Amino acid sequence: MSAQAPPPHPPVPELSVDRGSPVPLYFQLARRLEAAIEGGALPPGSLLGNEIDLATRLGLSRPTVRQAIQSLVDKGLLVRRRGVGTQVVHSRVRRPAALSSLHDDLEASGLRPETRLLVDRLEPARAEVAAALGLPEGTEVRYLERLRSARGEPLAYLRNHLPVGLLDADAEQLEATGLYRLLRAAGTTLHSARQTVGARAAAPGEAAALDEPEGAPLLTMERTTFDPTGRTVEFASHLYRASRYSFEFQLLVRG
Repeated sequence: MSAQAPPPHPPVPELSVDRGSPVPLYFQLARRLEAAIEGGALPPGSLLGNEIDLATRLGLSRPTVRQAIQSLVDKGLLVRRRGVGTQVVHSRVRRPAALSSLHDDLEASGLRPETRLLVDRLEPARAEVAAALGLPEGTEVRYLERLRSARGEPLAYLRNHLPVGLLDADAEQLEATGLYRLLRAAGTTLHSARQTVGARAAAPGEAAALDEPEGAPLLTMERTTFDPTGRTVEFASHLYRASRYSFEFQLLVRG
C-alpha cells in the first residue's frame, strides 16, 4: 500500500510587508503572523511549512523568515517540528488589567476554562496574609489552591486566602466556576483591588504543575480585593505561564 501524501499546507493569509518602512521586515512579518494567529486566520495546528517554503511563498529572504518565526517561537505561538515544519500552537491568553476573574476572562475569550482544586483548608494566617486581610496574625482563614487550564493545558496556579465565613462553596462549585462569581452569588460585592504584577523563575513544584521546565519564567500577580465598605474580602497570589499568558494595561497620558 502506497504511503499517503501529507496534507497540503493551508493558505497563508495576506502578510504583505512594507519594504520602504524603517521597521525591520522580520518584525513586520512577525506582527502580521501574530495577528493572523490571534484573529483565527491561522488556527492552532496550522502548518506553515519550513523556512524555505515559507520564504518562497512570501517572497522574503530565508534569514528574515527565520528571525520572524523565532520571535514567535519564543512567545510560544509557533513550534518547529522535525519533518513537519512550523506549526501554530495557539494564541496567548491576554488578560485586561481589570477587577475580573481568570475564569470569566477565559469564557469571554471563547475558551472553556477547567479548574482542578488542589487544596481547600483552614489555616492560621501568616504575617503577610494577615496584613493583607486586615486580621490579627494567626487568625484562621480559608486557603484555596487551584490549577486553571484552557485548551487542555495549564495556564495558572491560583492561591487565594479568604476570611472564614465569607464563602461556603464546596469542591464541586470551586471547580465549576470562578471564585469571583461564587463570591457575588454569596452576597459579596467586589468594589476595588490593589494589584502588583511581577515575574520570577518557576520552583520545581510550580514548574511540574504548570508543565514548564524548572526555572522557566512565570508571571506573578498579587491582589488584595475590597468590598464597598473597604473590608478586605480576598488576598490572591497567582502564577501564570509567561509563554501562554500576558497582562494588558491601558495607560492614560496626563499633562
